[in-house]
Amino acid sequence: MSGTGAGPSRGAGDGFAGRTSGLPATGPGDAPVNARTGAPPPGPIRPYAFPGVEEGRLGNGMEVRFLHRLPFPIVTAMVVVRAGETAAPEGSDGLAVLAGDALEGGTAHRTSRQLAKELEAIGASFGVAAGWDSTTAALSCMADHLPGALPLLAEMVQSPAFTDTDFERYRSQRLAAAVHRSMDPASLAVDAHARFVFGEGDTYARPLGGTESSLGGLGPGDAHAFVANRYGPSQAALVVAGDLEPADALALAEQSFGGWSPGAGPAPEARVSARRAERSVHVVHRPGSVQSEIRVGHVGVARSVEDYFPLTVLNLILGGSFSSRLNLNLRERNGFTYGVRSSFAARKGPGPFAVSTSVENAVTGAATEEIFREIEAIVEQGPTGEEVEAATSYLAGVFPLRLETTGQIASRVAEMVVYDLPGDYYHMYRDRVRGVTRAQAAESARRHVRPGELCTVVVGNADEVAGPLEALGIGPVVVHRDDG
Repeated sequence: MSGTGAGPSRGAGDGFAGRTSGLPATGPGDAPVNARTGAPPPGPIRPYAFPGVEEGRLGNGMEVRFLHRLPFPIVTAMVVVRAGETAAPEGSDGLAVLAGDALEGGTAHRTSRQLAKELEAIGASFGVAAGWDSTTAALSCMADHLPGALPLLAEMVQSPAFTDTDFERYRSQRLAAAVHRSMDPASLAVDAHARFVFGEGDTYARPLGGTESSLGGLGPGDAHAFVANRYGPSQAALVVAGDLEPADALALAEQSFGGWSPGAGPAPEARVSARRAERSVHVVHRPGSVQSEIRVGHVGVARSVEDYFPLTVLNLILGGSFSSRLNLNLRERNGFTYGVRSSFAARKGPGPFAVSTSVENAVTGAATEEIFREIEAIVEQGPTGEEVEAATSYLAGVFPLRLETTGQIASRVAEMVVYDLPGDYYHMYRDRVRGVTRAQAAESARRHVRPGELCTVVVGNADEVAGPLEALGIGPVVVHRDDG
């Protein structure tokens, strides 16, 4: 969603000397004739066209998508594998994330040092991101270095080494992150909310990156098996974004990935259910804590939900922006918090809907009450026409500003691959956003926000916050004093 935007124009008063045609001169102490008494009106939204995408396919069936008319000297090549943490075997939580991390630890033909040295020699940057639904390995370099860089990317995803030493290094990093999560109040709140929102044993009820217990049992053999079973041309696509002719890119892709043997199967679907269909309140006790982390929500929607655009607009109005209802209430009017937000984590399966904030113990009950008040109001009354107009204008306006690099553009195309979005999805994005009406946004609130099923999780000092929460009558309060 970023593109190139022009900066503010410079004129008199900006520190630049120059001609100011048609403006009367003013002296010290004189009020300028054209002084503004308010903000200037917004101008029309500038046109923007998402780059054209050309599609191809290698001899082994691997998809390739090219975006080549880009005014950048940098090329990004991104391998998208439709296998994320949802595909990790039961009891191997965090395996997909860990295997993704360890792709940088060398291949069957190059040690980690050799790999790093060759990437550095051609000025290439490399990164891996593993989520619930996919793993993406991306490499960026100057266009004329892609013939040397793309084979390295292919090696990393086709034949990772996962040596004992390198794998242990990445596992230790993930273990350290898991330990940190267990001590960080915000992470504790996220993990506890997922655990109490989703059914026991559900895919999304656990942390994405695994736990100390699950990570402790993983070894190089697990990573090799995961890659062998889930990585393959039938479950992957290559996205190339930059100033490169499609025919040249296709030939280079065939040389690099054409020998990748089929065999990987599709990832299983996420197991998703609601833990309960009524309101509940859980307090995770942190002795001595002076603040509370609050999470309120329930099972949300899948990325394929039909009214995705109205729901996106609705969420922006509720808590997805600085001027949202929740922020104006809890931050601006009441001064409870520095910030509050709402989100629908739309995945292949229905991810969580959650409102999140942090407040002092003394106002935990009052802040939670206001969260419920805003959620109930937007379901009962819907947004106003002015709110919808502001939200759609904002979303359409910032869309090009989030598409300023080849990496950002390639990531959008990768999203199209993972979620089977139509080829014109981002070409029509701004039109579809601007087409959302007040009635559609209100209907999405009634369909997807369910005040009667809200699960509230508070991580804080139970001795101070449990009483005020009970007084709200928003569900039975359970205090977890030793939650493991």
